[in-house]
Amino acid sequence: MSLFENDKSAERLPVSLITGFLGSGKTTLLNRLLRHDAVKDSAVVINEYGEVSLDHLLVERVDGEVAVLASGCICCTIRSDLEETLRALLVKRDRGEVPPFRRILVETTGLADPAPIVQLLLNNPLVSHFLRLDTVLTTVDAANAVHQLDHQYEAVKQVALADRLLITKSDLVSNTAALYQRLRRLNPGARIDSVMHGEIDPAGLFGAGLVDPEKKAVDVGRWLNEQAFAGSGEPAHEHHDHAHHSHDTSITSFMLEFDEPLDWMAVSQWLAYLRSARGEDLLRVKGILNLRGEQSPIVIHGVHHVFHPPVALAEWPDADRRSRIVFITRGIAREEVLALWQAGREAA
Repeated sequence: MSLFENDKSAERLPVSLITGFLGSGKTTLLNRLLRHDAVKDSAVVINEYGEVSLDHLLVERVDGEVAVLASGCICCTIRSDLEETLRALLVKRDRGEVPPFRRILVETTGLADPAPIVQLLLNNPLVSHFLRLDTVLTTVDAANAVHQLDHQYEAVKQVALADRLLITKSDLVSNTAALYQRLRRLNPGARIDSVMHGEIDPAGLFGAGLVDPEKKAVDVGRWLNEQAFAGSGEPAHEHHDHAHHSHDTSITSFMLEFDEPLDWMAVSQWLAYLRSARGEDLLRVKGILNLRGEQSPIVIHGVHHVFHPPVALAEWPDADRRSRIVFITRGIAREEVLALWQAGREAA
């Protein structure tokens, strides 16, 4: 019998996080998305100090904090904290006090660190029992991103934690190739698209979670961000570019692969030490593990010190049984992580 809980992602509502630095076009994107039929059964949570209001879309006030948009979506603002807001929304839905919704979109402020929200969805039992993290989507202002990435670590972190990167305002610059390459260095696994005035098909934005209930399949490579830096077909490995700015060079992405089944106690102690010693610099960790005594793959997912409880998938998606762990870190080299793994094995 497995020691790990089975994945129940299909039973939980997907939550997508829309982040991006000040003025990068988050609200413009939201306004456009909410006009699509595919997004009309969504709840939208915005910070009350947001840069641009969605008020012009409001048609009916349900109570002091919740309104129905012209699109049919539910909109509410964060009055105290996000956990309380999300739980209150779910209660109102269950009581029939607001129209039903099947997805939640959370828009952050431009200076927000997305990590605490991701952590809330990964490992807060009062929230993660009902909701699942789907996609972290970051908008990037083509006209101002270079300056922001040079001087604002929040902008760098928003890019590094993203599953999807959207370059906005590209019509204001002559060429976005250099920006594209810089984003690729910071986050080699994220999908990067350009968007004009927020116009984009929502079908390409969401569904970055491990399990897509619509497809009823597991795309391990996609979820692990195991793709090439520039479409070369090689897995994402550690990358440095010392000619770039200090914010950039501190961010590292690499993947560790293990051919033989692993011992869970050794893995858990290794990750526990990493979280304790370097948790602030573990920006995101994702892994599919082949463990001794387990017939199905075990999934791990964490941000900084907080990890989702490991879950067992129903089955392996293909014949590849290797354990694969992707790290996005700040100032932690691949060799350091591997050395800690080897030291733990030798001590055991």
